[in-house]
Amino acid sequence: MTRYLRLYAHFVRFSLSRAMEFRFDFFFRVFMDGLWNVVNLLFFWLLFRHTTILGDWTFDQMVVFAAGFFIVDAVQMTFLSNNFWWFPHFVNRGDLDYYLVRPVSPLFFLSLREFAANSFLNLVIACGILVWSIARFPAPLPASAVLLYLALIALGCFLFYCVHMIFLIPVFWIHQGGGLRDLFWSFERYFSRPHRLFRGVVRLVLVTILPFGLMASVPAQVLFEGLTPALALHVAAVTACAFGFLAWFWRRGLRAYSSASS
Repeated sequence: MTRYLRLYAHFVRFSLSRAMEFRFDFFFRVFMDGLWNVVNLLFFWLLFRHTTILGDWTFDQMVVFAAGFFIVDAVQMTFLSNNFWWFPHFVNRGDLDYYLVRPVSPLFFLSLREFAANSFLNLVIACGILVWSIARFPAPLPASAVLLYLALIALGCFLFYCVHMIFLIPVFWIHQGGGLRDLFWSFERYFSRPHRLFRGVVRLVLVTILPFGLMASVPAQVLFEGLTPALALHVAAVTACAFGFLAWFWRRGLRAYSSASS
C-alpha cells in the first residue's frame, strides 16, 4: 500500500507541474467547472419556483443532493476522467503493453496516472457547497448521519468508477471507444437527478444494473431518512457485484488484447 501511495504522489507532482505550464487553460477549466455547478443549482432553483416538492424532496434537500453529485462528479473529473479518455487509445495502439509490464496493478496505473489539477479546485468548491448546504439546512442533521452520508458518497465515487470502466472495457473487442463513451454519458445524466423522480423498471435499473441512483441520490436519502438494514444490504450487494464484474470483465479483456509485439 505504501508503494502505491508513493507512486500516486509522483503522478500528482508530475500532473501539477504540467498543468502550470498552461495556466490560461488551467484557470479557464476552473471557471467552466464552477459555471457548471452554478447552472445546475439554478436549474433546481427554477424548478422550485413552480413547485414545493420534487421527488419527495424540498428545495433545501435538493441542494444537499446537488452538492453530493457535484462532489462525485468532481472526484471522477479530478482522478479518473483523463485516464478514461486515453484508455481506448492505449488498447488500439498497443500502448497498453507499457502498463502491463510494470510491477504494479495495470488497472491502478491506467486509472490514476493522470491527475487533473484544475478539477481538484472544483472538488474543493464542491466540498464548500456541501458544507454550505448542510449549514443552511432548516433541520439539524446529526454528525453521525453526516459521516454516514460522506461514507456513502465515497462509495458512490467507487461505483462511478466501476460502471464507467465496465463501459470502456468492450474496446478490447470492438476497438472503438467513442461510442462507448457517448453511451455512458447518456446514461450518466440520470446520476444528476434524484432516483425517486423515476418509477417502475427505470428506478429499479438505476439502483441495480446501472446504479447511478446509488452514487448521490441514495446517500442523500439516507442523510434525511436514515439507513435501514435492507438498504444497507442492497448497497453493499450492488457495490460488490459491480466490482466483481469489473474484475472478471477486465481479465477477459486482457485475454482478448493484441499487444504491439503480437
